[in-house]
Amino acid sequence: MTQTTTARQGNGSDKGIFSNTAGFSTLITVTVLSLAWLAGFASRLFAVIRFESIIHEFDPWFNYRSTAYMVQHGFYNFLNWFDERAWYPLGRIVGGTVYPGLMITSGTIHWILHSLNIPIHIRDICVFLAPVFSGLTAIATYLLTSELWSRGAGLFAACFIAIVPGYSSRSVAGSYDNEGIAIFALQFTYYLWLKSLKNGSVFWSICTALSYFYMVSAWGGYVFIINLIPLHVFLLLIMGRFSQRLFVSYTVFYIVGLLMSMQIPFVGFQPIRTSEHMAASGECYFDICVIKSILLILSVFCVTLCK
Repeated sequence: MTQTTTARQGNGSDKGIFSNTAGFSTLITVTVLSLAWLAGFASRLFAVIRFESIIHEFDPWFNYRSTAYMVQHGFYNFLNWFDERAWYPLGRIVGGTVYPGLMITSGTIHWILHSLNIPIHIRDICVFLAPVFSGLTAIATYLLTSELWSRGAGLFAACFIAIVPGYSSRSVAGSYDNEGIAIFALQFTYYLWLKSLKNGSVFWSICTALSYFYMVSAWGGYVFIINLIPLHVFLLLIMGRFSQRLFVSYTVFYIVGLLMSMQIPFVGFQPIRTSEHMAASGECYFDICVIKSILLILSVFCVTLCK
Protein backbone atom coordinates (compact mmCIF):
# COMPACT_ATOMS: atom_id res chain seq x y z
CA MET A 1 0.00 0.00 0.00
CA THR A 2 2.84 2.36 0.87
CA GLN A 3 4.66 1.55 -2.36
CA THR A 4 1.48 2.19 -4.39
CA THR A 5 0.97 5.57 -2.70
CA THR A 6 4.61 6.48 -3.29
CA ALA A 7 4.38 5.46 -6.94
CA ARG A 8 1.24 7.55 -7.40
CA GLN A 9 2.95 10.53 -5.78
CA GLY A 10 5.96 10.02 -8.02
CA ASN A 11 3.78 9.83 -11.12
CA GLY A 12 1.97 12.98 -10.04
CA SER A 13 5.22 14.87 -9.52
CA ASP A 14 6.55 13.75 -12.90
CA LYS A 15 3.32 14.79 -14.55
CA GLY A 16 3.54 18.18 -12.85
CA ILE A 17 7.07 18.75 -14.16
CA PHE A 18 6.40 17.75 -17.76
CA SER A 19 3.02 19.48 -17.87
CA ASN A 20 4.71 22.89 -17.46
CA THR A 21 4.76 23.56 -21.19
CA ALA A 22 5.29 27.30 -20.76
CA GLY A 23 8.52 26.71 -18.87
CA PHE A 24 9.82 24.26 -21.48
CA SER A 25 8.83 26.62 -24.29
CA THR A 26 10.78 29.45 -22.68
CA LEU A 27 13.76 27.16 -22.11
CA ILE A 28 13.76 26.03 -25.74
CA THR A 29 13.44 29.62 -26.95
CA VAL A 30 16.35 30.85 -24.84
CA THR A 31 18.48 27.86 -25.83
CA VAL A 32 17.85 28.21 -29.56
CA LEU A 33 18.46 31.96 -29.52
CA SER A 34 21.67 31.48 -27.54
CA LEU A 35 22.88 28.85 -30.00
CA ALA A 36 21.95 31.10 -32.94
CA TRP A 37 23.93 33.94 -31.37
CA LEU A 38 26.89 31.64 -30.75
CA ALA A 39 26.77 30.19 -34.28
CA GLY A 40 26.54 33.62 -35.85
CA PHE A 41 29.39 34.95 -33.72
CA ALA A 42 31.68 31.96 -34.23
CA SER A 43 31.13 31.75 -37.99
CA ARG A 44 32.36 35.32 -38.36
CA LEU A 45 35.70 34.82 -36.59
CA PHE A 46 37.62 32.96 -39.30
CA ALA A 47 39.57 36.06 -40.33
CA VAL A 48 40.70 36.60 -36.74
CA ILE A 49 41.50 32.92 -36.18
CA ARG A 50 43.49 32.53 -39.39
CA PHE A 51 45.36 35.82 -39.11
CA GLU A 52 44.92 38.22 -36.18
CA SER A 53 42.63 40.90 -34.78
CA ILE A 54 42.90 43.49 -37.55
CA ILE A 55 40.68 45.82 -39.55
CA HIS A 56 40.48 44.93 -43.23
CA GLU A 57 39.06 46.60 -46.36
CA PHE A 58 39.18 50.33 -47.12
CA ASP A 59 35.96 51.73 -45.66
CA PRO A 60 36.41 49.87 -42.34
CA TRP A 61 39.87 51.41 -42.00
CA PHE A 62 38.47 54.91 -42.41
CA ASN A 63 35.67 54.12 -39.96
CA TYR A 64 38.24 52.85 -37.47
CA ARG A 65 40.35 56.01 -37.84
CA SER A 66 37.26 58.13 -37.27
CA THR A 67 36.26 56.13 -34.20
CA ALA A 68 39.76 56.33 -32.72
CA TYR A 69 39.78 60.09 -33.29
CA MET A 70 36.38 60.48 -31.61
CA VAL A 71 37.46 58.40 -28.59
CA GLN A 72 40.65 60.41 -28.22
CA HIS A 73 39.34 63.93 -28.87
CA GLY A 74 35.63 63.76 -28.05
CA PHE A 75 32.43 63.83 -30.06
CA TYR A 76 32.30 67.60 -30.59
CA ASN A 77 35.81 67.70 -32.05
CA PHE A 78 34.91 64.69 -34.19
CA LEU A 79 32.00 66.58 -35.76
CA ASN A 80 34.35 69.45 -36.64
CA TRP A 81 37.30 67.29 -37.69
CA PHE A 82 38.90 68.10 -41.02
CA ASP A 83 40.78 65.01 -42.20
CA GLU A 84 43.51 66.05 -44.62
CA ARG A 85 44.33 62.40 -45.41
CA ALA A 86 40.87 61.59 -46.79
CA TRP A 87 39.88 62.53 -50.34
CA TYR A 88 43.47 63.63 -50.90
CA PRO A 89 44.48 66.30 -51.83
CA LEU A 90 41.17 68.03 -51.08
CA GLY A 91 40.62 66.67 -47.58
CA ARG A 92 37.30 65.95 -45.93
CA ILE A 93 35.11 67.42 -43.19
CA VAL A 94 34.33 64.13 -41.49
CA GLY A 95 31.51 65.11 -39.13
CA GLY A 96 29.22 66.33 -41.89
CA THR A 97 29.93 63.58 -44.42
CA VAL A 98 29.53 60.34 -42.44
CA TYR A 99 26.77 58.47 -40.63
CA PRO A 100 28.12 58.69 -37.05
CA GLY A 101 26.07 55.86 -35.55
CA LEU A 102 28.83 53.29 -36.04
CA MET A 103 31.44 55.45 -34.31
CA ILE A 104 29.09 56.43 -31.50
CA THR A 105 28.18 52.79 -30.83
CA SER A 106 31.81 51.68 -30.57
CA GLY A 107 32.77 54.75 -28.56
CA THR A 108 29.90 54.18 -26.12
CA ILE A 109 30.88 50.54 -25.61
CA HIS A 110 34.50 51.61 -25.07
CA TRP A 111 33.43 54.23 -22.51
CA ILE A 112 31.20 51.77 -20.61
CA LEU A 113 33.91 49.11 -20.43
CA HIS A 114 36.51 51.59 -19.21
CA SER A 115 34.03 52.92 -16.63
CA LEU A 116 33.79 49.33 -15.34
CA ASN A 117 37.62 49.12 -15.19
CA ILE A 118 37.75 46.74 -18.16
CA PRO A 119 40.60 48.10 -20.30
CA ILE A 120 40.22 47.20 -23.95
CA HIS A 121 41.62 48.81 -27.07
CA ILE A 122 39.17 50.55 -29.34
CA ARG A 123 40.51 48.46 -32.25
CA ASP A 124 39.33 45.23 -30.64
CA ILE A 125 35.87 46.71 -30.10
CA CYS A 126 35.73 47.71 -33.76
CA VAL A 127 36.89 44.26 -34.89
CA PHE A 128 34.30 42.31 -32.88
CA LEU A 129 31.41 44.76 -33.06
CA ALA A 130 29.73 43.25 -36.15
CA PRO A 131 29.91 39.61 -34.92
CA VAL A 132 28.38 40.65 -31.59
CA PHE A 133 25.60 42.56 -33.32
CA SER A 134 24.84 39.51 -35.47
CA GLY A 135 23.45 37.91 -32.31
CA LEU A 136 21.31 40.97 -31.62
CA THR A 137 20.09 40.77 -35.22
CA ALA A 138 19.04 37.16 -34.65
CA ILE A 139 17.04 38.20 -31.58
CA ALA A 140 15.45 41.14 -33.43
CA THR A 141 14.51 38.82 -36.30
CA TYR A 142 12.96 36.39 -33.81
CA LEU A 143 10.88 39.18 -32.28
CA LEU A 144 9.76 40.44 -35.70
CA THR A 145 8.81 37.00 -37.03
CA SER A 146 7.08 36.05 -33.78
CA GLU A 147 4.98 39.19 -34.06
CA LEU A 148 4.14 38.36 -37.67
CA TRP A 149 3.58 34.60 -37.42
CA SER A 150 4.56 32.45 -34.43
CA ARG A 151 7.37 31.75 -31.99
CA GLY A 152 8.40 28.63 -33.89
CA ALA A 153 8.74 30.59 -37.11
CA GLY A 154 10.68 33.22 -35.18
CA LEU A 155 13.21 30.64 -34.01
CA PHE A 156 13.71 29.38 -37.56
CA ALA A 157 14.15 32.94 -38.82
CA ALA A 158 16.69 33.70 -36.08
CA CYS A 159 18.75 30.64 -37.02
CA PHE A 160 18.64 31.51 -40.71
CA ILE A 161 19.63 35.17 -40.30
CA ALA A 162 22.54 34.19 -38.07
CA ILE A 163 24.25 32.19 -40.83
CA VAL A 164 22.85 33.57 -44.09
CA PRO A 165 25.81 34.31 -46.42
CA GLY A 166 24.52 37.67 -47.62
CA TYR A 167 24.54 39.08 -44.09
CA SER A 168 27.63 37.19 -42.92
CA SER A 169 29.76 38.66 -45.70
CA ARG A 170 29.02 42.18 -44.42
CA SER A 171 29.51 41.44 -40.72
CA VAL A 172 32.64 39.32 -40.37
CA ALA A 173 35.19 40.19 -37.71
CA GLY A 174 37.31 43.07 -38.91
CA SER A 175 34.73 44.33 -41.40
CA TYR A 176 33.94 47.45 -39.44
CA ASP A 177 31.26 48.92 -41.68
CA ASN A 178 27.79 50.41 -41.32
CA GLU A 179 25.89 47.26 -42.23
CA GLY A 180 27.28 45.52 -39.15
CA ILE A 181 24.88 47.43 -36.88
CA ALA A 182 22.35 48.72 -39.40
CA ILE A 183 20.72 45.34 -40.14
CA PHE A 184 19.92 44.98 -36.44
CA ALA A 185 18.42 48.48 -36.36
CA LEU A 186 16.42 47.70 -39.50
CA GLN A 187 14.85 44.53 -38.08
CA PHE A 188 14.24 46.03 -34.65
CA THR A 189 12.51 49.10 -36.12
CA TYR A 190 10.10 46.92 -38.08
CA TYR A 191 9.36 44.92 -34.92
CA LEU A 192 8.62 48.08 -32.94
CA TRP A 193 6.42 49.35 -35.77
CA LEU A 194 4.27 46.23 -35.57
CA LYS A 195 4.05 46.57 -31.79
CA SER A 196 2.96 50.20 -32.08
CA LEU A 197 0.44 49.29 -34.78
CA LYS A 198 -1.13 46.52 -32.68
CA ASN A 199 -1.24 48.58 -29.49
CA GLY A 200 -1.92 52.00 -30.96
CA SER A 201 0.05 53.63 -28.15
CA VAL A 202 2.20 56.73 -28.29
CA PHE A 203 4.89 54.94 -26.26
CA TRP A 204 5.53 52.24 -28.85
CA SER A 205 5.37 54.80 -31.65
CA ILE A 206 8.06 56.89 -29.98
CA CYS A 207 10.15 53.75 -29.45
CA THR A 208 9.81 53.08 -33.19
CA ALA A 209 10.95 56.63 -33.93
CA LEU A 210 13.96 56.24 -31.61
CA SER A 211 14.98 53.00 -33.31
CA TYR A 212 14.51 54.70 -36.68
CA PHE A 213 16.73 57.56 -35.49
CA TYR A 214 19.46 55.06 -34.62
CA MET A 215 19.05 53.51 -38.07
CA VAL A 216 19.37 56.94 -39.71
CA SER A 217 22.56 57.62 -37.77
CA ALA A 218 24.03 54.28 -38.82
CA TRP A 219 23.35 53.75 -42.53
CA GLY A 220 21.87 55.35 -45.62
CA GLY A 221 19.60 52.33 -45.99
CA TYR A 222 17.16 54.00 -43.59
CA VAL A 223 15.20 54.97 -46.73
CA PHE A 224 13.96 51.36 -46.80
CA ILE A 225 12.13 52.03 -43.53
CA ILE A 226 10.74 55.42 -44.43
CA ASN A 227 9.34 54.00 -47.68
CA LEU A 228 8.14 50.55 -46.62
CA ILE A 229 6.23 51.72 -43.54
CA PRO A 230 4.20 54.31 -45.54
CA LEU A 231 3.58 51.62 -48.16
CA HIS A 232 2.27 49.34 -45.41
CA VAL A 233 -0.02 52.09 -44.15
CA PHE A 234 -1.25 52.84 -47.67
CA LEU A 235 -2.11 49.18 -48.29
CA LEU A 236 -4.01 49.05 -45.00
CA LEU A 237 -6.01 52.09 -46.08
CA ILE A 238 -6.83 50.50 -49.44
CA MET A 239 -7.95 47.32 -47.65
CA GLY A 240 -10.33 49.37 -45.51
CA ARG A 241 -8.46 48.74 -42.28
CA PHE A 242 -8.02 52.34 -41.23
CA SER A 243 -8.29 52.78 -37.45
CA GLN A 244 -7.34 55.14 -34.68
CA ARG A 245 -4.41 52.87 -33.79
CA LEU A 246 -3.06 53.17 -37.33
CA PHE A 247 -3.43 56.94 -37.29
CA VAL A 248 -1.73 57.39 -33.91
CA SER A 249 1.07 54.94 -34.69
CA TYR A 250 2.00 56.42 -38.04
CA THR A 251 1.61 60.13 -37.34
CA VAL A 252 3.58 59.97 -34.07
CA PHE A 253 6.29 57.83 -35.68
CA TYR A 254 6.57 60.05 -38.74
CA ILE A 255 6.62 63.41 -36.95
CA VAL A 256 9.02 62.38 -34.18
CA GLY A 257 11.19 60.34 -36.54
CA LEU A 258 11.33 63.20 -39.05
CA LEU A 259 12.48 65.72 -36.46
CA MET A 260 15.06 63.36 -34.99
CA SER A 261 16.46 62.24 -38.34
CA MET A 262 17.13 65.86 -39.30
CA GLN A 263 19.53 66.14 -36.35
CA ILE A 264 22.08 63.97 -38.17
CA PRO A 265 24.43 66.45 -39.91
CA PHE A 266 24.86 64.29 -43.01
CA VAL A 267 21.07 63.97 -43.42
CA GLY A 268 20.05 67.51 -42.57
CA PHE A 269 16.98 68.70 -44.51
CA GLN A 270 16.92 65.79 -46.94
CA PRO A 271 13.78 64.23 -45.34
CA ILE A 272 11.68 67.22 -46.44
CA ARG A 273 13.18 67.99 -49.85
CA THR A 274 14.35 64.78 -51.54
CA SER A 275 12.22 62.43 -53.60
CA GLU A 276 12.92 59.24 -51.62
CA HIS A 277 11.22 60.77 -48.56
CA MET A 278 8.12 62.12 -50.29
CA ALA A 279 6.09 58.93 -49.90
CA ALA A 280 6.21 59.23 -46.11
CA SER A 281 5.19 62.90 -46.23
CA GLY A 282 2.32 62.20 -48.62
CA GLU A 283 1.06 59.32 -46.51
CA CYS A 284 1.06 61.44 -43.36
CA TYR A 285 -0.84 64.20 -45.17
CA PHE A 286 -3.29 61.65 -46.56
CA ASP A 287 -3.94 60.20 -43.09
CA ILE A 288 -4.63 63.65 -41.69
CA CYS A 289 -7.02 64.37 -44.58
CA VAL A 290 -8.86 61.10 -43.93
CA ILE A 291 -9.26 61.93 -40.24
CA LYS A 292 -10.47 65.45 -41.04
CA SER A 293 -12.99 64.04 -43.53
CA ILE A 294 -14.29 61.53 -41.00
CA LEU A 295 -14.60 64.23 -38.33
CA LEU A 296 -16.41 66.51 -40.78
CA ILE A 297 -18.88 63.77 -41.72
CA LEU A 298 -19.49 62.97 -38.05
CA SER A 299 -20.05 66.62 -37.19
CA VAL A 300 -22.56 67.03 -40.03
CA PHE A 301 -24.31 63.84 -38.95
CA CYS A 302 -24.51 65.03 -35.33
CA VAL A 303 -25.87 68.43 -36.39
CA THR A 304 -28.50 66.70 -38.53
CA LEU A 305 -29.57 64.50 -35.62
CA CYS A 306 -29.79 67.48 -33.28
CA LYS A 307 -32.10 69.27 -35.68
